[in-house]
Amino acid sequence: MSESGFKIHAMELGPMENFVYLVEDLASRRTAVVDPAWDVDTIIKTANDLDLTITDILLTHSHNDHINGIEGILNNASAEVHILKPEYEFWAHELDKPTLHHGGDEISLGDSTIKILHTPGHTPGSACYQLGNELITGDTLFVFGCGRCDMSGGSPEKMYATLKNMKQRLPEDMLIHPGHNYSVKQTCTLGEQIEGNPFMHFEDEQQFVNYRMHVHDKTRADPYAAMSKQQLRVANLL
Repeated sequence: MSESGFKIHAMELGPMENFVYLVEDLASRRTAVVDPAWDVDTIIKTANDLDLTITDILLTHSHNDHINGIEGILNNASAEVHILKPEYEFWAHELDKPTLHHGGDEISLGDSTIKILHTPGHTPGSACYQLGNELITGDTLFVFGCGRCDMSGGSPEKMYATLKNMKQRLPEDMLIHPGHNYSVKQTCTLGEQIEGNPFMHFEDEQQFVNYRMHVHDKTRADPYAAMSKQQLRVANLL
């Protein structure tokens, strides 16, 4: 349990090993669902079993495997939907009155504050959600991996800049909660990512772009394990 007044509950749901999160404000029991998808009944049952009230839906991005449960949640709870404005414009979906945000905005969930980081690369308006020293990263950053950039709206150049910015600006003891269970472990610190995530090792944009777009998926399969900078060098990938 966090000393900051919140707790993050993880559920692995669906055929793509998605993590759906319930973010609980301990004082009010108000709860946000992050990326509701696949199994709405389990999401609702888990919230009910924990005596939580779903009041918000946070979207890290608009790919179907992260949003296909929105309607089901809204049929069971009076919840406000949050999404970054550039992602909503990219999605071009007529979602009923979502709350549109910009990077740096904050959401109040009871006594808890959720900061929104704009982290483009996987999609134009991908978002990470920061609570205290924990970060829900969607498909921007997996444990020892990162999201694809070859889908509609993806940009490996923007992903490179995003990951470099996260590495430089966020504390190394920050705990990462990814959008998929693709690794040998479900969570890790940013410091562990800096040491073991191959996408964090590149200092040259074009090398990163080549690795993300042409090399990684041919040379590495999940579950992802840590890969050091030296291992990349030995494989002539850095």
